[in-house]
Amino acid sequence: MSVCSPAGRRQRERHAFTATRIAAAVGLLITGAGNAVGQQATDAPAPAATDAAQVERVVVTGIRRSLDTSLSLKRDAQGVVDGIVAEDIGKFPDTNLAESMQRISGVSIDRQNGEGSRVTVRGVGPDFNLILLNGRQMPTAAIEGTAASNSRAFDFANLASESIAALEVYKTSRASTPTGGMGATINIKTARPFDNPGLQASFGVKGMYDQSNARLPEQLRGDKVTPEISGIYSNTFADKTFGIALSGSYQERQLGYSQGGISGWRAFRGDENNWGTIPQEGQPGSENITNRPGPNDIYAVPQSIAYSVTAVQRTRINGQLTLQYAPTRDVTATLDYTYSENKLETRRNDMSAWFNFGPSSSSWTNGPVASPIFYSETITPNPETGRLSDLAMGAGRFATRNKNDSVGLNVTWKPSDRLSFDFDAHKSTATSGPDSPYGSDAVLGAASFNRGTTRADFSHDLPVLSIQGAVADPALMELTGSSFRNSYMKSEIEQGQFRGKYKLGDASRLDFGLSLTDARNRSAYGFVQRDTWGGATDAQGNVIGPGPFPDSMWHPDQINRYLGRIDGSGDPALFNNFFIWDFDTARGIVASASGLGNLYQAPSAYTVDRRVKEKSQSAFLQYSTDWELGVPMGLGVGLRYERTKVTSSALVPTPTGVNWVGTNEFQVVFGEPAFTTLNGTYNYWLPSIDFDADLTDKLKFRASYGETIGRPAWNYIQGGQTLDQLVRVGGGTGAQGNPGLKPLKSKNIDLSLEWYYAKSSYAAVGYFAKNISNYAGFNAATASPFSITTPAGGAMFQQAVTAGGCPQSDLACIRSYIFANFNGVGGVNAATGVIPGQPGDPVATFQITTPVNQRSARLYGVELNLQHLFAGSGFGVAANYTYVNSGLKFNNAGLGEQFALVGLSDTANLVAFYEDDRFNVRVAYNWRDQFLASTTDGLGLPNPTYVEAYSQLDMSMGYKLTQNLSLQFEAINLLDATQRTHGRSEQMVLQNTQTGRRFMVGARYTF
Repeated sequence: MSVCSPAGRRQRERHAFTATRIAAAVGLLITGAGNAVGQQATDAPAPAATDAAQVERVVVTGIRRSLDTSLSLKRDAQGVVDGIVAEDIGKFPDTNLAESMQRISGVSIDRQNGEGSRVTVRGVGPDFNLILLNGRQMPTAAIEGTAASNSRAFDFANLASESIAALEVYKTSRASTPTGGMGATINIKTARPFDNPGLQASFGVKGMYDQSNARLPEQLRGDKVTPEISGIYSNTFADKTFGIALSGSYQERQLGYSQGGISGWRAFRGDENNWGTIPQEGQPGSENITNRPGPNDIYAVPQSIAYSVTAVQRTRINGQLTLQYAPTRDVTATLDYTYSENKLETRRNDMSAWFNFGPSSSSWTNGPVASPIFYSETITPNPETGRLSDLAMGAGRFATRNKNDSVGLNVTWKPSDRLSFDFDAHKSTATSGPDSPYGSDAVLGAASFNRGTTRADFSHDLPVLSIQGAVADPALMELTGSSFRNSYMKSEIEQGQFRGKYKLGDASRLDFGLSLTDARNRSAYGFVQRDTWGGATDAQGNVIGPGPFPDSMWHPDQINRYLGRIDGSGDPALFNNFFIWDFDTARGIVASASGLGNLYQAPSAYTVDRRVKEKSQSAFLQYSTDWELGVPMGLGVGLRYERTKVTSSALVPTPTGVNWVGTNEFQVVFGEPAFTTLNGTYNYWLPSIDFDADLTDKLKFRASYGETIGRPAWNYIQGGQTLDQLVRVGGGTGAQGNPGLKPLKSKNIDLSLEWYYAKSSYAAVGYFAKNISNYAGFNAATASPFSITTPAGGAMFQQAVTAGGCPQSDLACIRSYIFANFNGVGGVNAATGVIPGQPGDPVATFQITTPVNQRSARLYGVELNLQHLFAGSGFGVAANYTYVNSGLKFNNAGLGEQFALVGLSDTANLVAFYEDDRFNVRVAYNWRDQFLASTTDGLGLPNPTYVEAYSQLDMSMGYKLTQNLSLQFEAINLLDATQRTHGRSEQMVLQNTQTGRRFMVGARYTF
């Protein structure tokens, strides 16, 4: 691992100038001495020309070489810039780029499937960090399971590391850098033949063993060992006027993870009386509450408790071709093409129990945020069917394909020693979408209806589910509801950049440039869903029942086998039995038995379709100069102008009514959709100033000020108004985009002091502060768009209350009465469980939210860095710690709209290594403190999602068999760490995730 920054030409020139003066003085002394000797011994023979070639050269390679290079680059940079350099061609320190970047101070990562994916820099989340590939702005695409994606974040898991030469993290802004990186601008540099002239080639093979795969049920388990193959070839020809570099990699990974937690929490005030609240004092059932939350406390009840096992098969292909041509020493042309593909195929089985908030008993912690110690719901047989609640056991199939293409041309021309020009153009595309006829995300529900009184114990890390009377019996299992979803995202960028440099003198330079960027994004989502959670039905509405599903389809298993690393999995009260069953087999049976096969496949059209165009024009001017005033100093002053026009269109479904489809679920019925378009513009002047001073030959001081922007999420700037399909008894929600929404703007201050106290060693302390404005909040207004009616509170509803004697809050009783007395009237269908809104029923109300710029925030922090090589020993250590703070935190004791910074956390790294001519070993420890990951929970409810503090220990070893052939061993997550998320308190668990260790053994041959 190495922490580095791109070399600053201005600083190199300063150092070169100093070295030139010393060399000149030494040269005069040598010349004078030579003349004196010549006068005394003119006949002495001259030394042989080969003597110089006999001087011994010490060539440093591997970890030490990358650390030396990184230190020089960091020291010479303009502004605060860090990064990572490859130890050798085709040899990056980590197999995952995000996991490499987490070693840099101030950089923390999000993990998916136990692997690094997205980065947060200095407390600024993944959506506001700009990713460049060789200086070009890259598109990003990532899809969600149950909604259209809104994210601008780049997923580093799509890129293999073998062809990466360096990663550069620009923490301070500069006028010449494209806009969008409010936290940081990260430049990925790939190998280019002219950077390393001559033949450079490397070929490697690895075998991976993933413990998380071995921990899966046998039916879901993949291959024990999976292959990784990579190679890179680079060469120059025709007296180094032509070069070619070709790299490629193929990687397979079989992995898995197991989870247990609560899908969502419904939060209330202690004095609130609503659906889901516990009984108030004096109401029936209040005697079953221990330590009731106070009237001003906030408490939450669990919606669904679930356990799952998931298997993932990943196939990743990367390739790059780079051609370089230099017809003269003043002109260089570079043409490159980069391709990556990442396929993920996922299979999941789960067991869950939903709470319908009937009669309950519970025990609570003290406020102001009261958490359940246990929550129990009393369940009795349905008076009509005689069945208890459902013991649900679902299965899912998810298949996605992420693809990235980028083709670019760069031409540099240096017409004189003082003037140079650079032209760069590229077209890059990122696409994420389904890779299966089932769609990107497909689930089938199964259940046996024998779940009695259900209890959840929250005294452990894992919530413990207990059920009275339930048994896992294959003869009772039947298919219930289903959902087949398609999510799609495509992002394209066409960009042209023109840059120039003019050297004003020996110590000053002027940089200037223009750029045109055309960014297009499409986010779409569609689904086919059957809400037959009481049992799948055929075309005539008859419940299919267990009949068509053979007992052999249900494979009994125990959930605690897959959560053994998590506290609570060994509790004897845990309802432990569930079934592993095959999605494909079950889907084929239910599609045939129902005669409704079209409802068990992915939709052919999208119901949500957002299309955004962002056209930006920018220009910059940057002046750099050096001087001496007691000590060497340098200054860079720049100004960038950015203008962006936004055109946003959205496919808006036309609501036609509201159907009551489940005890607690209402759904908006949509007709034919249509596109609507909105427009917006914004422009900014963005100044930047970088100052540095060499206080001594070892001590450097830096100060920087810069202004940056971060563009809004795609859904914030969508065109048109949309209503969410899911509605509750009290109404629904909807949203309207705002293409005129301004981006976030940050005014950044950086101060740092760097002490380069020994060769390859330094210590540094830095302070940073960001004043961020234009945070988007929401204006919410109650509206009744399209005047659609809802059965909630309608004539049938009221008759069930008055004539049927049902309590106003007992929705199950009201539904049963309506089905018994109005079946077939106005579309009421007892078989399908649907009750439509009728003419004259209340008009449905919706809370329509629109994003607006309304908030400001300030964050600040300190970075500490140490890199030390123990001279002559081969041992070394690198350590860093970052402290970040902001007053904008989620108020756990408050309801309503929340405004908080996502991703804010402290981080620390410790890397120790040893290296000699043949052997090297590196141990890396990473820690990230608890952070807020989202302001909504697993069901999209307005609750926080906190990722608890997480640490991981990784190790790698290498041994050179020969000068060209080496062996490698890598171990990831040696401590077998698990991850946990929670809501407003630690007892409000959301998810516990258990993965496992990964081990890789490989060989690498360098030509």
